[in-house]
Amino acid sequence: MSVLVVQIPPRRRLGPQATAATEPDAGSEGGGSSLPAEFFWVRTGDGQSVDAQGVAAPSRMPRSEAVVLVLGECDVGWHRLPLPRAPQGKLRAALLGALEENLLTDADQVHVALAPGATPGERAWVAAIDKAWIGHALAAFERRGVMVDRVVPSLWPGDPAHGHFYDASTAGGTPEPAVAMADSNGIACLPIAGTLARALLPAAAAQAIHWSAPPAVAAAAERWLGEPVHVRSPADQLLAAARSTWNLRQFDLSPRRRGTLALRDALRRFMRPAWRPVRLGLAGLIGLQVVAVNVWAWSTQQAIESKRQAQAALLAEAHPQVRVVVDAAAQMERETDRLRAAAGRPGAGDLEAMLAVASAAWPDGRGPMQSLRFQTGQLSLAAEGWSPDDVRQFTERLRPAGWAVASQDGRLSVTRAATR
Repeated sequence: MSVLVVQIPPRRRLGPQATAATEPDAGSEGGGSSLPAEFFWVRTGDGQSVDAQGVAAPSRMPRSEAVVLVLGECDVGWHRLPLPRAPQGKLRAALLGALEENLLTDADQVHVALAPGATPGERAWVAAIDKAWIGHALAAFERRGVMVDRVVPSLWPGDPAHGHFYDASTAGGTPEPAVAMADSNGIACLPIAGTLARALLPAAAAQAIHWSAPPAVAAAAERWLGEPVHVRSPADQLLAAARSTWNLRQFDLSPRRRGTLALRDALRRFMRPAWRPVRLGLAGLIGLQVVAVNVWAWSTQQAIESKRQAQAALLAEAHPQVRVVVDAAAQMERETDRLRAAAGRPGAGDLEAMLAVASAAWPDGRGPMQSLRFQTGQLSLAAEGWSPDDVRQFTERLRPAGWAVASQDGRLSVTRAATR
């Protein structure tokens, strides 16, 4: 599965770099929401190696089956506390209530997310992020049609302890090496130019921290640390963060896709390799249906044409005087009526035949008809004094023989029933 991993630049702050997290009284700062027009991105097919990388606006990034945003080392505050036992719909409010005294800003300005596998009633790590800032970052991508599946931190608390040096300067400025140290007690982000990081180093060194740094600050990190560090490119750092099980898109930041966005996202997921057997099966089923419909249509057309030819042959055999066949059935009926009339025999629509039909269906106990009117194919009878049962009985007796009865103004009109 192809994954696009995008680095979100550090959030702007008014003051110098500060501690991003401790346990359990880490703060969550407010901040601006300005974002650059272009972002550093990495595309991978297996999650381990880099297929492509670059810097581009969201609308110009390569299409992938999943999109992951990676936040800066110090853009997430970390708190460890017993997870409240609350319904899913009220869990966020319960978390904010438990964190209220530890936050450096109003609770409604903070977005929180739980650690993977967090269990109610047990201590768990809770990530805190500036809500307006992360919301602005997500909107910047999704407004341009890039649906974000996950948001992950660059570092997260846990064992084994590890540290990562990074450049804390603004874009294009002089490099300002800083270090982020993560262990089971939390994460601390500190500039190496001061004395605080040096004071904390002995405790960190005792935990045999694995150190890493990007090429831009690797030399400065080794001079400050006094030992080699593992040089990790920014692209590899992004892939390592994307491989984590964290997902900060929780609660009110969970993806809500509607309308065309939902359709686009569903189509994107459907085109993933895991769905390839389903796609092939559907394509085969649709192709089979198309072939079956065409075969059925051809067979039906052949049957109709065969019957049409049989009618034409019968017409030519019975009435050889007909030279041109236009509508064999109609022409056959017309020629047969002509022969019947020439022989002096009544047809189904003549007076004698219709009187015989009406006589056979006459209601029980009803006297002779008072008057009648006739025109070819239609017999009108006076029905004054007839009860509804008489009319119903007369109609039901005629219906099986293919005759229809209409009642209007005290008269019954008998005609041939329409055939479909």
